[in-house]
Amino acid sequence: MIPVVPQPEPADFDAKVRQKGLNHLAEKGYMLDQSLPENSKVEPYWRKCMDQLYASYQGTCAYLAIFFEKVTGAGSVEHFVPKSSLAGKTYEWDNYRLATRKMNSRKRAFDDVLDPFEIGEGWFRLELISGRIYPNGSVSEHSAIQSTIDRLKLDDGECRAMRKAWFEDYVKGNISADYLRRKSPFVWYEANRQGLL
Repeated sequence: MIPVVPQPEPADFDAKVRQKGLNHLAEKGYMLDQSLPENSKVEPYWRKCMDQLYASYQGTCAYLAIFFEKVTGAGSVEHFVPKSSLAGKTYEWDNYRLATRKMNSRKRAFDDVLDPFEIGEGWFRLELISGRIYPNGSVSEHSAIQSTIDRLKLDDGECRAMRKAWFEDYVKGNISADYLRRKSPFVWYEANRQGLL
């Protein structure tokens, strides 16, 4: 993971998502400052801003720090504060993270994942030759970083292979450093930090 800079709320978000969502919650009798009742269903108005979320974050998953094509349908609106935990955050732009569906399903309602909007540069490190991700030992949030890696399975075989392949493509000259930066910004960041670009 690398830090993600929060992007401004789209001009039509309030009318398209927030107001419809708040009206829906009021009709259901849900209190904004409380958890949603167990097994409750709410209208997914957040889907109406998926294209804007994708554009605002250049198609890059907040957790994997990789670009994905919108046409694949792999993207989702991930509620950082889970819908079940606080009803009032269900329809708020600043609670949305662009994420692949796999990362969204791994994050779910767990609260032991660091917020990409709040992590610092260099908190997560990469061993580029293997794709292994690990906490920066000099950062005090070491256990929270490891919990995030474990919860999202950021160091599983698939994630390692993906990062390793991106770096190998760069080393072999198949892609430029700029292309690597746009498509796999975490690998680019670590390769740059390690003086390998």
